[in-house]
Amino acid sequence: MLTIIDYGIGNLTSIQNMLKKAGYPNAIISNKTADIAAADKLILPGVGHFDYGMEQLRQSGFFETLNKRVLVDKVPILGICLGAQLLTECSEEGESSGLGWIKGRTVRFRPEKMNTTLKVPHMGWGEIEQSKQSSLLQGLPDFPRFYFVHSYHLQCTNEVDELASCRYGYSFTACIERDNIIGVQFHPEKSHKFGLQLLSNFINKY
Repeated sequence: MLTIIDYGIGNLTSIQNMLKKAGYPNAIISNKTADIAAADKLILPGVGHFDYGMEQLRQSGFFETLNKRVLVDKVPILGICLGAQLLTECSEEGESSGLGWIKGRTVRFRPEKMNTTLKVPHMGWGEIEQSKQSSLLQGLPDFPRFYFVHSYHLQCTNEVDELASCRYGYSFTACIERDNIIGVQFHPEKSHKFGLQLLSNFINKY
């Protein structure tokens, strides 16, 4: 069973619909501890503010179960956009500590490193470049395009945790992966055939 975690934020139905197109019609959207405890795969979506996202998770009734499933039971989890940022230790967007499952932090785009014509937030299509081999990106071309909407981006402490990068004024981390923990800064559910392939890989190869 694949559970899309409902903690009050995120494009839940859009993800569920894309999973159906990827050949997985049985994904459920849930905030129930039992559904997270029973899942063999998890998706943590999210849009909005880092601190609010962490507050919502901590106030949910499933926070400890989620930690156990990911850290002890090693259930594969895919964080999307804010959901990926929450996997890190902290964010410049707020003061709350993150989940800390991936060593690193979430930082705001640096205008001083960017062309003055580029705007923040970064909105639109961006090509990603693979940094290491992963089942998540199998079947994709060398520079697949994904849809981004974000003002902050991932920054890994350990370079080996970076799965792919994207360039917007400068190169930033677009995907992270360590063992069973995966995060993508972009929105695969809005990224047409490439997003479909990525979600299919997550379903079938993890």
